[in-house]
Amino acid sequence: MVATFQSTLAAHQLSLLRGKTAILQVNVGRVCNLACKHCHLDASPGRTELMSRATMQDICDFAERLSFSAADITGGAPELAPDLPYLLDRLCSLVDKVMLRTNLTLLLKPRYNELLSLCAARGIALIASFPSINKKQADAQRGDGVWQQSLDMLKKLNDMGYGMEGSGLELDLVSNPTGAFMPAEQCQAEKRFKRDLARRWNLHFNNLFTFANIPLGRFRAWLEKSGNLEDYLKTLSGNFNPATIEGLMCRNLISVSWDGYLYDCDFNLAADMPYSGTPVHVSAITALPEGTPILTGDYCYGCTAGAGFT
Repeated sequence: MVATFQSTLAAHQLSLLRGKTAILQVNVGRVCNLACKHCHLDASPGRTELMSRATMQDICDFAERLSFSAADITGGAPELAPDLPYLLDRLCSLVDKVMLRTNLTLLLKPRYNELLSLCAARGIALIASFPSINKKQADAQRGDGVWQQSLDMLKKLNDMGYGMEGSGLELDLVSNPTGAFMPAEQCQAEKRFKRDLARRWNLHFNNLFTFANIPLGRFRAWLEKSGNLEDYLKTLSGNFNPATIEGLMCRNLISVSWDGYLYDCDFNLAADMPYSGTPVHVSAITALPEGTPILTGDYCYGCTAGAGFT
């Protein structure tokens, strides 16, 4: 039996409290063109949740009331939100840095050329899912043909200047394990990805982030069905690193769902654990006090195992 996350914190004389909130994370929906096996939100083409223009306006008003240094736009596939350009453009005038997460495949389509041009003109950083430089592993996790489409899109982004030295256009990759095990060590993985992508395909990027798969959504369902949930939680809890607590993203981030409600992080959103324990709409918030407790679950071991999710 795996100990609760809260009991593990207590055993290390630690607490998980909100610090100064600097990052506004916006999840624009669960609709996605892919159905990746590791998805904690269970996003897929069959979902219907998408953020409305009115909610985007509420979020931008929220960003005006509070002071954020960065905005992180995620999904699902954020590109599928019809009013995404409005959200990006307005947030660029409210925060220092805007980041857009992408699975790369949608951006290949010509109808997203205007979105790409907006991102480049506004200096929006792109954070792209790219789990493996091995075709078989990547397609097994994300779907047949996704790996090649991802390579093609990286080439297109490089041609625009993204990921190229001196361009000022940031392109970061995110790699999650293809199964129920710990991620590769980030520094060494980044060196390998940079070397192999440059040598084999003349492709370039800025940073690689390696994160454990979070036992929620589709990934948790797979763990349960395959009988791996208990062992995976033991692996994560056995690699608990108390040094990660200080820098956890939930301490300086607030996440807003597609319908405008607040959560401590995107994982609490997936687990339906709202900020402060009761649903609070972004339009009703005027402050995010420091020192308030952050709600946790067993999935929090995924953010605190090894080098952590910071």
